[in-house]
Amino acid sequence: MAGFLKSSRLLLRKTTDLRVYTPRRNRVKEKWAATRVKHPPTRLALQHFDATYGAQLGELWPSVRVALLTEKKYGALLNNFSIESSIADLQAQRCRDFISNRYGGGMFLFTLCDVADYLRSVYPSFVSVAEPSEVGAEKQTREADADDQQMSPPPLSPNIKCFVFPRGDVTRFKPARPDKHGLLGYYLMDAASVLPCLALNVQQGHTVLDLCAAPGGKTLALLQTQLIRFLCVNDASVSRTSRLKKVLHSYVPKQFLTDEQLRVTSFDGTKWGEIERNTFDRVLVDVPCTTDRHSLLEDDNNIFSRSRMGERRRLPQLQVELLLAGIQAACPGGEIVYSTCSLSLNQNLSVVEQAVYLAQENFGIQLQVVNLRGLTKLFGDTFCFAPDLRLGEMVVPHLAANFGPIYLCKLRRLT
Repeated sequence: MAGFLKSSRLLLRKTTDLRVYTPRRNRVKEKWAATRVKHPPTRLALQHFDATYGAQLGELWPSVRVALLTEKKYGALLNNFSIESSIADLQAQRCRDFISNRYGGGMFLFTLCDVADYLRSVYPSFVSVAEPSEVGAEKQTREADADDQQMSPPPLSPNIKCFVFPRGDVTRFKPARPDKHGLLGYYLMDAASVLPCLALNVQQGHTVLDLCAAPGGKTLALLQTQLIRFLCVNDASVSRTSRLKKVLHSYVPKQFLTDEQLRVTSFDGTKWGEIERNTFDRVLVDVPCTTDRHSLLEDDNNIFSRSRMGERRRLPQLQVELLLAGIQAACPGGEIVYSTCSLSLNQNLSVVEQAVYLAQENFGIQLQVVNLRGLTKLFGDTFCFAPDLRLGEMVVPHLAANFGPIYLCKLRRLT
């Protein structure tokens, strides 16, 4: 019996020793990393924003943070090319056109033709640049400069209409219906994204460059003016440009998509100053950015993914190069609007300051920053604007008006 026990112990010992030589590939191990990311990009983005925006926005950050983590509100950009007006349908949904139907929180209604008269009644020194001065261009220029100093509302691109639900109303828009030609009645987008297009102040016969155009909401807004003689639409991504073309065909008649009126390209936007210099009356530079709201809500294609860390760190330099290219593409006297959908100072004010400096140092181009504080006066009842920015304006998300973030700054090229 003792011999049997001894041999059994030896057998067990040998069996145990054999486990050491079992190939690792045959062992069963839970592969949690294949299904669950330890540090998802959305969490990394929130940690980064808490540290950065908490210091930048101070007491405003907690309310902005909650709004960013909540579903955003949309606006319905009216399609003036559709033969079947959607205005009645939108008004039946209790929406209002925040651009032409209400100004500065007042209760008076205006059409776009009445805007200049309204501005003169509130700001006696206001002179619309769209109208000829009675006493010559020199006086008009002096008065326009005085208006900038007094923060009067700037002239806006006409004919753009965007409907929104009242403050605090989180109702979703119904899908747009196509007319008999297949054109959709309105395009859903962040209503604050319309502001850079308004600030661009497109006038009759202008040539316009939209340097980073995809997915196409701002391009559509610019086309709604129906004043542009030639529009060049560019995006570096071929796939995004293809998506942009599909959007255009869903909203714009074919006769307005000819080569004589519209050009769609997929070039590196940073090289545009080498392609067409001193050419365009208006340039929109809506640059790639951290896209703050998407970064907090979607792990897919998130720039805070560890694999995209280098790309994220290079963003400010890319943004400076794009804005510089847009500045070079504008003709002397032309105007450039820079915009992002980020709250970041490094992507907003710092980029504008660097581009203005480099334009002067490297290319001898002098620029004037155009005061946009008038937008906060006109649309303060629709959006929540960041207070006391030294350069440009910024819509910050707020639960009662959950649009943005959108930063915009306007430059006028002097030489």
